[in-house]
Amino acid sequence: LGSLFYERGSATNYITRNKARKKLQLSLPDFRRLCILKGIYPHEPKHKKKVNKGSTAARTFYLLKDIKFLLHEPIVNKFRDYKVFVRKLRKAYGKSEWNTVQRLKDNKPAYKLDHIIKERYPTFVDALRDLDDALSMCVLFSTFPRTGKCHVQTIQLCRRLTVEFLNYVVASRGLRKVFLSIKGIYYQAEVLGQLVTWITPYAFSHNHPTDVDYRVMATFTEFYTTLLGFVNFRLYQTLNLHYPQRRKEEEDLEKQKKLFEGLQFFLNREVPREPLAFVIRCFGGKVSWDTSVCIGATYNVTDPRITHQIVDRPNIEKQVVGRHYLQPQWVFDSVNAKMRLPVADYFPGVMLPPHLSPFVSEKEGDYMPPEKLKLLALQRGEEPGSEEDEEEESGGEDEGATEGSEEEDEEEEDSDKEDEGKLRKMEAQRSQNKNLPVKVTPGQVVKEDKERLMQEQQNEEKRLAIMMMKKREKYLYQKIMFGKKRKIREANKLAEKRKSHDAAVKSEKKKSKKARRE
Repeated sequence: LGSLFYERGSATNYITRNKARKKLQLSLPDFRRLCILKGIYPHEPKHKKKVNKGSTAARTFYLLKDIKFLLHEPIVNKFRDYKVFVRKLRKAYGKSEWNTVQRLKDNKPAYKLDHIIKERYPTFVDALRDLDDALSMCVLFSTFPRTGKCHVQTIQLCRRLTVEFLNYVVASRGLRKVFLSIKGIYYQAEVLGQLVTWITPYAFSHNHPTDVDYRVMATFTEFYTTLLGFVNFRLYQTLNLHYPQRRKEEEDLEKQKKLFEGLQFFLNREVPREPLAFVIRCFGGKVSWDTSVCIGATYNVTDPRITHQIVDRPNIEKQVVGRHYLQPQWVFDSVNAKMRLPVADYFPGVMLPPHLSPFVSEKEGDYMPPEKLKLLALQRGEEPGSEEDEEEESGGEDEGATEGSEEEDEEEEDSDKEDEGKLRKMEAQRSQNKNLPVKVTPGQVVKEDKERLMQEQQNEEKRLAIMMMKKREKYLYQKIMFGKKRKIREANKLAEKRKSHDAAVKSEKKKSKKARRE
């Protein structure tokens, strides 16, 4: 019975990595490479000790059906051929047989990943949904310098594929969101109804870390470049297709596509040229830069048609009348707001508003910063009041409240005096043994609040429903309610912190104003 215990059930569904490798007759690097290309990953068994035949040693497990699936993969034979090729090449180098070396290099075994792409992504929509990691990895490899860490051909291929995809986004005007973070620049584009998000690192010099396995990254990149090549080919074929959408969404999309149409931008030397030019061109704007920065400039800084000049310095010596001088954040915030934001908050040297993430969607009970509320008001066409107006209104309300409280105090004093007079009269009548006058006042019909009664009825029904729940359902319900209450507490905490921060900023402003007057 002891031997049969580990030969049935979940113990037969898993296989260790070493056994799987021996079954496939592959080395560990080749096995890892094959699993990455085929999309097969390790699994954690529910009863690890049972699967491990009573042992508690740390081991990596794979599903047995996945390994059987790999047995019929034609790439496995190519890996074995490549191993033989390396052995023959090393032998030819050792014997200095250069003709043999050249012949072996010409007949180097190669393989294609086309059938794997078709296996893993049966439809084109499936490929688009998995394009986020592929784009991010290809963009990362395209920024690598030419060192021994990765092949130059891979870097050039990644650069070509990413530029092709960016050109498609520009032509289709599919960019929807941009966010500048510490890691890099996040972009989100709509491709055939699917949202694709990727990150582009900043153009800084690379210091390759030593604790990263570049062979694993290169294997992922090998698969992702094949996938991106297929996707780019299909997208370039479908550039002129029209996808029907809702009328309102279609109108909003058309407005967003023409966000910068008719505007001409000039980028100063200190601003990041490539991301700004990409974003501005995606929304119909014309952009140029100084010829000393990069080739491809279509007009110079003296062109009178320039409407917006993007700068990143506190002061501008010579300013042209009729031209807006703005900081780069205005471009990205306008894209996320789907409208041209007021330029006064983005002038050179001005404290910039917070750069809000467009990927956050607030739910009911979540904290919403005041800048987001102001942005929503602008999108609705309302004009949010300034802080000074709010201060004046709050000051007026305080004065009105103090006046009202004084009047209420006077009325309370008068009523107290009247009550004292009535009590004295009643005591005098009692002392004279006279009957107290009885006064009957007509009653008034109390109007019932229907909404309040309905709310009470709903609360009672909810309480009864909770009482009738099973123990397991009640536990789950309590966990859900606990999570909601915790979210509300966190939102209230953030609101209080923001309130104290705003109060401190206002007090500092008042102090600075007083200091200036003095």
